[in-house]
Amino acid sequence: MAHDHMIELLDLDAEVLDDYFRDLVAWVGREAPDRPRIVDLGAGSGTASLALARQLPGATVTAVDMSPEMLAHLRGRADAAGLGDRIRTVEADLDQPWPDLGPTDVIWAAASMHHLADPATALASAYGALRPGGLLVIAELESFPRFLTGTEGEDVELRGHAEAAKRRHEAGLHMHENWGDRASQAGFTSVTERHFDIDLRPPLPAVATRYAQLSLARMRHGLEERLSAPDLAALDTIVAGLADRDDLSVRTERTVWLARR
Repeated sequence: MAHDHMIELLDLDAEVLDDYFRDLVAWVGREAPDRPRIVDLGAGSGTASLALARQLPGATVTAVDMSPEMLAHLRGRADAAGLGDRIRTVEADLDQPWPDLGPTDVIWAAASMHHLADPATALASAYGALRPGGLLVIAELESFPRFLTGTEGEDVELRGHAEAAKRRHEAGLHMHENWGDRASQAGFTSVTERHFDIDLRPPLPAVATRYAQLSLARMRHGLEERLSAPDLAALDTIVAGLADRDDLSVRTERTVWLARR
């Protein structure tokens, strides 16, 4: 998938799942000190950085990512939202020694920990970067979004998800880890786990259709050599016809851990 499409997909994820993100940021805000200094690890297109700055008065955010394209997009969004003075960007590979991020009250890692080659080292770095009493927030996907539940195309969508899960496992991604246990092993205490079941039913807004188009196209692109020709053709047909459907839903699960240094 083209880089600009990945940026769009991340932006749409936050827009479509707005209630989940607002609930999560509000929870973090209740646990964090006033005017917190926040580090957003693997900030991507900046949806979390912007939400944190908007919803937490006085918060400053350091957005860390290894992609200069993502960070340029993030800076543009922050400036357009009038938040450029409260959000700074740092280009860094989190599998390498971390740069000095300054005194930090909250480290936010949403859908980024599973990408790291050595999560234990990253968690140790997070522990060292936080002030005493600081918060670590890890939000991870338990299931990728499904759009065709109970409708035509559900079977091929589920087969696609099963193959994509195998592909991620073979690539060594750290999916379905118990990040609470991992955080405890790194020295964090007061670990709280919260599960979010997201189930958005039709009719859905147009942005959800675009979200489905990009998500399913990305899945199909990654499974070119893994799905049968009929399944690939079926996915192409489904993606092409999504704009004319009114039966799409969005179902996904996220788990979030809050841990204190």
